[in-house]
Amino acid sequence: MNFLEYAPAPESTAILNLRKSYGLFIGGEFVQGHGTPFQTISPATEASIAEISNATAVDVDLAVASARRAYDTVWSRLSGADRGKYLFRIARLVQERARELAVAESLDNCKTIKESRDVDVPLVAAWFFYYAGWADKLDHVGIGPNPRALGVAAQVIPWNFPLLMLAWKIAPALAAGNTVVLKPAETTPLTALIFAEILQQADLPVGVVNIITGAGDTGAALVNHPDVNKVAFTGSTAVGRAIAKSTAGTGKKLTLELGGKAANIVFDDAPIDQAIEGIVNGIFFNQGQVCCAGSRLLVQENVHDQVVERLKERLSTLRVGNPLDKNTDVGAINSRVQLDRIRQLSAIGEEEGAVRWSPECTLPDKGFWFAPTIFTNVSTSHRIARDEIFGPVLSVLTFRTPAEAIAKANNTPYGLSAGIWSDKGSKILAVADKLRAGVVWANTFNQFDPASPFGGYKESGYGREGGKQGLTAYLQSGSAAVQPVTGQRIKKSITKGVK
Repeated sequence: MNFLEYAPAPESTAILNLRKSYGLFIGGEFVQGHGTPFQTISPATEASIAEISNATAVDVDLAVASARRAYDTVWSRLSGADRGKYLFRIARLVQERARELAVAESLDNCKTIKESRDVDVPLVAAWFFYYAGWADKLDHVGIGPNPRALGVAAQVIPWNFPLLMLAWKIAPALAAGNTVVLKPAETTPLTALIFAEILQQADLPVGVVNIITGAGDTGAALVNHPDVNKVAFTGSTAVGRAIAKSTAGTGKKLTLELGGKAANIVFDDAPIDQAIEGIVNGIFFNQGQVCCAGSRLLVQENVHDQVVERLKERLSTLRVGNPLDKNTDVGAINSRVQLDRIRQLSAIGEEEGAVRWSPECTLPDKGFWFAPTIFTNVSTSHRIARDEIFGPVLSVLTFRTPAEAIAKANNTPYGLSAGIWSDKGSKILAVADKLRAGVVWANTFNQFDPASPFGGYKESGYGREGGKQGLTAYLQSGSAAVQPVTGQRIKKSITKGVK
């Protein structure tokens, strides 16, 4: 079969005005951290992008103190309408700098420019617009009249959606009246630091959002800081479990969005063309580095061969390569560590008897690359069907009846997401009702909206992000109202209390 050849169409990096080094964003300014700086690199080329400051416990203290001052003197006293104006301003600035943010995200994370440009950055703006509208309507969230903010929120986000996860965390926290100290992943800090520049452009009161960079020690110091009122974490189940233990009994409110091993269920009456595209989007979007990725494909037995054959044909058209090329479908893996894990689990899959297949593709010599991969002849006992691989690897299992599909889909310690493909709405609703997953997509996959809550059960965490449910995680039942600060009193409080 002959396919059209595509000429290279790389997005230019000339739009970026990157600094050679970035400090920590504390109190509205970039300051040097007390730790040893590190480099953020491009996973596609392994070339250095910029030097990043490393926050120590001393820097965490400074960031939390800055957030506390801003909360006490300014942000908690602002009216909801005034807080919403800042969020609207941030959303508009994200839109104005959308191309720059998309290029920076693809450079640092190595997701394709199509995804960062068409999915991530538009959703970031949408999240801030959505919660800007909620800022003066908190009485309607559903926790009673006059709800109050919690205080200082510590937020730790992962490397797979650096900018989008930042928006998921910061937007509802600010709308609810909290101040923030956020730590991006050490491998993908770039867009968070560019976002700090956007906060300066928006004239956000200093100290309301602080961004500190570093590795696991930095995150642990932040999460365990005694002056933090709320912890929000997205990442691995192992780290989430450790955070739950460390915060137990402290009175800190906690939201955990952790791993997943989603089942994508295809019935024999499914629209096959649509399902094939949904399967590809479910597992190969962002190189499969998605907590809700459809990494387990459950296909009804009588259409298994047809689905697998069509899926292989579709994978043969995917283009793997430069993430900044507009024609690329699959970029690089985020890090050497993650690539090694994907390789290890894939090797185990072959050792356990699963049949491995990848399309012919030439991978670049430098960088962290892994070809899109399908495993067939997979059983529920195989590790590739149980462990979260977090890469472009799909395990295909079969079922005969809806009851068997439900049993296999629920045979996992995770419970984050699932997908169902069928022409019968009654079947979709009946199966969805029995799936133990926080999000169930019907005849689609990996679709997100700021008005729709997202979260999981079991080892996929607890709490919800998005929608009004995402606000309740940052609020407590109300008491006497705090006198709003407006106009000149804002500027006076900033000058006196935060700098």
